[in-house]
Amino acid sequence: MQANKHISSAQNPLIKKVLLLKEKSRERKKTGLFILEGLRELEIASNTGYAIDTILYCEDILENFDTVQTFNADQHISVSLEVYKKLAYRDTTEGIIAIVNSKDHELSSLKFKTKNPLLLIAEAPEKPGNIGALLRTADAANLDAVLIANPKTDLYNPNIIRSSVGCIFSRNVKMGSSTEIISYLKKEGFQIYCAALSASKDYTTVDFTAPTAIVVGTEHSGLSDEWLTNSTQNIIIPMEGEIDSMNVSVSAAILIFEAKRQRKIN
Repeated sequence: MQANKHISSAQNPLIKKVLLLKEKSRERKKTGLFILEGLRELEIASNTGYAIDTILYCEDILENFDTVQTFNADQHISVSLEVYKKLAYRDTTEGIIAIVNSKDHELSSLKFKTKNPLLLIAEAPEKPGNIGALLRTADAANLDAVLIANPKTDLYNPNIIRSSVGCIFSRNVKMGSSTEIISYLKKEGFQIYCAALSASKDYTTVDFTAPTAIVVGTEHSGLSDEWLTNSTQNIIIPMEGEIDSMNVSVSAAILIFEAKRQRKIN
């Protein structure tokens, strides 16, 4: 396969640009571009309407060169093994990295395909692994949207992309302040169920069949008072051991699939 271009120097301006996008959230926000690595993630992004700017691939690693040509991109560029290793952030890699245009994640652009939406809201999540796991849970349940309130971490952080296994691209993800999201939910008539330890009901005793937002906080500090005071009802997963909390993605999964169960039988 003939490449449009080949890069063998890490000092190439494009390679320097990729490294900046990989390492600096500020650069991703300024340019509206981000880096993703891996065939599966690239396929999901491409199939869900993300515009691919440039594909970089390493012929020493990529098993099927024809795969590169299946993706519609402005440029397809081969790079040397040395350059590729400098760009890759995975321990095991497939030899393909892309520069991709980000999408709009403003709350004002939120739209639903269903009349009875089920949403997951995460307040101020910081750990990329937890965010990725929440997105995977949302994908497994085919939620209508995931809203991130008071975001602390860049959504296109490479570690979020990796831990979400590409679900960041397949989900309807929006961001805003807690105040903005609460105002939106109340205006649209959502039930707001906040996972909390105080003033809570067993999660199996509440009705998730109306338009519903399930809200989770961080494992360290839980939800802010702003959410708790605006909650339709605080809910709790009863614990039978010594601890009083679980990983946030595990808790979210339990609550979400209870909501899905109720909706199937009603």
